[in-house]
Amino acid sequence: MDRREALRRMSFLFGGAVIGSQLFLEGCVRQASPAVAELFADNYIDFLGNIAETIVPQTNTPGAKEAGVGAFIPVVVRDCYTEEEQKIFLKGLETIDELAESKYGKKFQQLSAEQRTALLTEIDTERVDYEKKEEANKPVHYFSMLRQLTILGFFTSELGATKALRYVAVPGKYDGDYPYKKGDRAWAL
Repeated sequence: MDRREALRRMSFLFGGAVIGSQLFLEGCVRQASPAVAELFADNYIDFLGNIAETIVPQTNTPGAKEAGVGAFIPVVVRDCYTEEEQKIFLKGLETIDELAESKYGKKFQQLSAEQRTALLTEIDTERVDYEKKEEANKPVHYFSMLRQLTILGFFTSELGATKALRYVAVPGKYDGDYPYKKGDRAWAL
């Protein structure tokens, strides 16, 4: 499978276009602006890891934070997003902290797991409403970026591919009529 086919499949998984997909096809090579370079600081990696963990929490499988998604996100934002997308993403991170402070009186990092979930659920509802509006050339919602990067980072990580999905390093022949048992995990690509 080539890169274009993999991207097409991933966009199907995400239910739409992958933000920054053109650069995924061309190869990711962008310089980080000073604001994006800050995302590589440990406090931001932890912040992004906690957001990702709220989106894909640990259950009987590892969560997004354990899979290293907090460190994955800055790389994709730096290398694959346009300058406009980077600005939207960075403003979105500020918005998450602002909403946490206005609703709970503390920053996102200081919230309990239940408060984080409630806050991100509220933001996701806002995202859905925003995306339903039919406007020409409207910018992507920052939470769409966070969700997509979390899902991509988690399921392409070793932990996500081997613990959350079924993984066979060297698969056998193709069997389009393989029996499915209720509760089976999906296969990793």
